[in-house]
Amino acid sequence: MEPYLTTLGYFVIAIFVVLIGLLIFEWVTTKYKDWDEISRGNQAVAMSVTGKIIGICIILSFAIYNSLTIWDTIIWGAYGIVLQMIAYFLFEILTRKFSVQTKLLENNTAVGIVSIGVSIGLAFVIGASIT
Repeated sequence: MEPYLTTLGYFVIAIFVVLIGLLIFEWVTTKYKDWDEISRGNQAVAMSVTGKIIGICIILSFAIYNSLTIWDTIIWGAYGIVLQMIAYFLFEILTRKFSVQTKLLENNTAVGIVSIGVSIGLAFVIGASIT
């Protein structure tokens, strides 16, 4: 019975970390409400949020593989979210010709696709570094 409870525990933690991560991302990195934009049909923002969700989950999966306790997973998950936010800010800074945030708000799906790639790609790098 213990493996089932452990799995349930990690599942609940993952949901919690993803939700908290998305709230923090929205609060720190955007001047708009992600879910309001998604409800309006903004596909670019939806792509960006999808990348964040997948990215956080990738980092959590590496944390689960490499952690001895659930607390380790929570700590690595939180650290991964911080690193993902740093990556987002770097992405914004390195795109000098335009603002990623503005282009996402304008529903520029090309920027949304690149945003997914940045989130997922760097999540694998962050995750792989968890030991």
